Amino acid sequence: MSVSVTLAVLLAAITHASWNAIAHGIKDQLLAFGLLGAGGIVVAIPLVLLAPLPRGGCWPYLLASVAIHVGYNLLLMRAYRYGEFSQVYPLARGTSPLVVTVLAAVFVREHPSPAQLAGVLVVSAGLWALVFAGRHPGRIAPSPALLAAVGTGLTIAAYTTVDGVGVRASGNSVAYIGWLMLLESLGVPFFALLRRRDILAEQPRRIIVAGLLGGALSVLAYGLVLWAQTRGALAPIAALRETSVIFGAIIGAVAFREPFGRSRIAATIVVVAGIVLLNVA
Repeated sequence: MSVSVTLAVLLAAITHASWNAIAHGIKDQLLAFGLLGAGGIVVAIPLVLLAPLPRGGCWPYLLASVAIHVGYNLLLMRAYRYGEFSQVYPLARGTSPLVVTVLAAVFVREHPSPAQLAGVLVVSAGLWALVFAGRHPGRIAPSPALLAAVGTGLTIAAYTTVDGVGVRASGNSVAYIGWLMLLESLGVPFFALLRRRDILAEQPRRIIVAGLLGGALSVLAYGLVLWAQTRGALAPIAALRETSVIFGAIIGAVAFREPFGRSRIAATIVVVAGIVLLNVA
């Protein structure tokens, strides 16, 4: 991957970890995702108005992605309601790179080189190590949060592959992300904020601002990834994007007082080694 693509995806990783931390930090998850959706709409509307209409060939993919994203948000909401950020987040993100590699090979005919495949495998191994870092094996029993996190990872792989094809067919990545985020977000805020209108009125301004900011960051994060997907193969970009888990682990330790420790440092080093492989391939 070129330096510009690598830097764009790493910036997307930082931004993605940040908006997920904001979502996790708001205790009422329905309210959190309602505010995120509202923030996404605010950012998406100018993109839709200013960018040209995407080409007709991308719309089946775009609409399919909207449906998958709705399922993704519902599963992620459930995972954050019951699980620790530093365990749920890496499990959701770590599930997708290998699945994307398979889907891209089957549906997009993208076959990674041996070095790229090694990089994807190493990054995925490091991400999964972050899930179990510092935990006794007996405490990792399946739970609603972990099952929801795995389901979230599968939806991530699905929309990553669908959008990888769709954005290339759109002719304009800015227009594609604008319409995707607008259509994805339209139903969620109105339903969520209507259900939580009494609670919303009682929320401190900082919570509302944080939720709206998280929505704006989500548009930026995925917009950078979609731009990168027009300039590189899906599997390596998907793996590099999931380095957001490293930043998520740091945020979890600083903001939520969740343990980091030597095992997480070792897992982070493994992920970095995978990134090096992806960029020398």
